[in-house]
Amino acid sequence: MEIKDLNLQGAKLISPQVFRDGRGFFLESHESARYLEGGIETPFVQDNHSYSTEGVIRGMHFQSEPGQAKLVRVASGKIYDVIVDIRPDSPTFGKWEGVYLDGEEHQQLYIPVGFAHGFCVVSPEAHVLYKTSAPYNSETEKGFRFDDPEIGIKWPVKAPIVSERDQKSPYFYELRWS
Repeated sequence: MEIKDLNLQGAKLISPQVFRDGRGFFLESHESARYLEGGIETPFVQDNHSYSTEGVIRGMHFQSEPGQAKLVRVASGKIYDVIVDIRPDSPTFGKWEGVYLDGEEHQQLYIPVGFAHGFCVVSPEAHVLYKTSAPYNSETEKGFRFDDPEIGIKWPVKAPIVSERDQKSPYFYELRWS
C-alpha cells in the first residue's frame, strides 16, 4: 500500500496492493495499523454507499460539528472526487483539489475534518463507498454550491445532474467561517 500526501494539508491518496489473477482480484480495503503508519489516525464509525449515474454531481457537503473525516473509494465506475479546504486558519482556505477514483485502480481518498466534499460521476454509473469518522447528523449538515465561481472547481461535465438541495445551497462567502 502506498499513501501519498496531496496538496491540501492532511488529504491523502491511498493506492492499495491489488492481487489479480484469472478469477478477478483481491485487496484489503481498510486495515487500521497500515493507515496509522501512513498518518491516518482517524477511527471510522459509519460506512456509506452511494449510487449515481453519469453526469451526477453531489456536493459540496460537510458536517459542521464535530466535523467528519471520510475515506472514499469507488467499488465500480469512475468519479472525479473534489475536496475544498474550509479551515479558516489554513493557508489553503477556500482552495480545492480533485482526483479521479475508479473501480479499476481502487485508490482511496482520505479527507480529514475541515474539508467539504463532492464528486462527479464520469462513467455510465458509479458505486461510491465511504467511511466516516462521525455519524451523519442532519442538524450539522452543511454545504455550498458546487458551481461557486469563488471556488472555481473545474468539473469534467458540461450538463451536470444536481439535486434541488445542492442547486439551492448558499455560496461559499455566505457561510460563517469563524
